[in-house]
This record gives sequence, structure tokens and C-alpha cells, in this order.
Amino acid sequence: MSEQSIPVTVLTGYLGSGKTTLLNRILTEDHGKRYAVIVNEFGEIGIDNDLIVESDEEIYEMNNGCVCCTVRGDLVRVVEGLMRRPGRFDAILVETTGLADPAPVAQTFFMDDDVRAKTRLDAVVALADAKHLPERLKDSREAEDQIAFADVVLLNKVDLVSEEELRDLESTIRAINPHARIHRTERSQIDLKEILDRGAFDLSRALENDPHFLDHDHPDHACGPDCDHDHGHDGHHHHGDGHHHHDNSGIHGTTIQSVSLRAGEVDPQKFMPWIQKITQLDGPNILRMKGIIAFPDDPQRYVVQGVHMIIEGDHERDWKEGEKRESRLVFIGRELDREKLERTFAACAA
Repeated sequence: MSEQSIPVTVLTGYLGSGKTTLLNRILTEDHGKRYAVIVNEFGEIGIDNDLIVESDEEIYEMNNGCVCCTVRGDLVRVVEGLMRRPGRFDAILVETTGLADPAPVAQTFFMDDDVRAKTRLDAVVALADAKHLPERLKDSREAEDQIAFADVVLLNKVDLVSEEELRDLESTIRAINPHARIHRTERSQIDLKEILDRGAFDLSRALENDPHFLDHDHPDHACGPDCDHDHGHDGHHHHGDGHHHHDNSGIHGTTIQSVSLRAGEVDPQKFMPWIQKITQLDGPNILRMKGIIAFPDDPQRYVVQGVHMIIEGDHERDWKEGEKRESRLVFIGRELDREKLERTFAACAA
């Protein structure tokens, strides 16, 4: 991936979760960066109207030098249009509508060669309204998908609920997605470096920043390294059938689960056909997949990640001296057959 590639942050979250507030902060704060903003326009106005300069153009100059455009056609066409304006902006923000599943947006940045050559998906950031999240999770599959898909979750409007409710909510979020960073926020107030240019979707960089990124129950996967909340991890990781149930939180058992696989070195002649087959068969149920694979006699780590049926893999840095050469793979999705995944992955061993 080229050093010049432009980072893309996808902002997702249910209607009323605080996306517009967050966008307005990014667009008005004095951070010295210029952002192009792509907003889904079905029905929901993504940015307060007074921020958008009147124009027939798809591109608007924002009040701090940001560029904004509404998605009228395909995301690809818009991004390609932006790419013809080199040097005009430093990063791209894509805001999905509150009802949208972020997967198709993320897939766009893997699928289209021109877009991939010039951009890199940096992170998916989901906002969740602390007051209404329990209801949303009961009645909306999309609300659950948004959290399952996120690299960073902003649990917003925390001033409206009790500390006990917040802990239950964090447990629920962690059950849906054990790997996302969770930040508690009020009125979408967050240090922008926590959400922009994180490299969270870039697995190799995420692992450089946090070697435990793929570890299922590592305590760092909470509110960041300085977090001092007692999260009560016990009982919120997968048991038995691999589904998460929350008898103590008052929220229904979520339908999303994560399956973590580990092995030593694996045979590339077995692993490549296996991962292709799994993603073709189970792709619709796989929201996210990430992993680091150790191949025999290969000096480099092989990093693989996917969205539904689209997967990509690449060699990245060398294995370090003394580093344990093990393969780790994480699937987040619905109706995943844990036993089958464990058994067939184990059969790929070198």
C-alpha cells in the first residue's frame, strides 16, 4: 500500500446516536487537517444544513477548509472524483445513514482497484446512544451489525444513564465485538486522534500498536489503555454454543458471536483453499474476519482480513526474533459453526 494513500474513516451509528454532532466537531475544530466528507443522502441530512455551502457542485469547501460532498451516485465515483483533486484534502470521512449496514461501504475500499490504489480503509467508528441502545438492539439487526463491524465504539450520551447501566452496556458491546475500543462520551466529545488515522482496519498497524489486538479477553480491549473501570469480564465471553447471552443486563442475547482460532504454523496449500471455501459458504454470515498466519519457512507474517465474501491477504513485516510463530484468526458474525471452523482450521496445520 502506497505511503500516499488517503485514510478513510467510516462513521456509522443509529439515527440519533450523535454522528452529526461528531461530524460538525471534526469539520469545525482547528486540527490543521482537511477532510472530504461523503454523506449518504437517503432521507437523513448528514450534516447540519448551515454547514454546507450552497452549490450545485458535488464538492463543497467547508468553513475550515474541509471538502464535503453528498453521495449522489456510487461511492466509487465520488471517491474517484475526489482523487482527481490531489492535495486538496488529507483524509476522507464517509458517514453512513443511520439505518445502514457499514459492510458495503467498507467493501468498496477493498473491491475497486482504483479506489484501493489511492485510499486505505483506516477505521470503522460506530456511535451508540447509551440511553436507547438496549431498545435498538432488541428491534434492529442493523444496530447490532454496526457495533459488530466497528473498530472503535463511542458509547455516547453517557450522562443520561447510570454507572451500572453503562457497565451492562459495555459488557453487551464487548459480547458482540470483543475487539473494538470502547470510549464513553457526552455530546460526541472525543479526542479526534482516538478515531481518526487510527490504522485500526489496517491489521498489521493495529498489531504494532497493540500486540494483543486479536486476543479475545485481553483487558486492554475496553476504554483504552488508561481505563480504570472495573469491567467485570467474567461471564461475557463465549461459552458452550458460542452465542452470547446476557441474563444480567436486561438485554436479549445478541445474535452475533465471535470465534477465535489458534494454531501453530499452517500449510498454505491447505489454508488458502480453506479460507476461500469458508468465505464463499459462510460469507453472508461473516461480518468481519481478521488474522495473522504463520507459514512454514516463511520469514514474514501473512495478514488476512475480510468483509463477508471479500477477503484479502498480504505478507507484512518479518517475524521478530523470539516471537512465537503462531496463527490466529478471528471471525465475527451470525450463526457461525464454531465446531466446524475449529475442526477445519486445525486440519490446515503444517
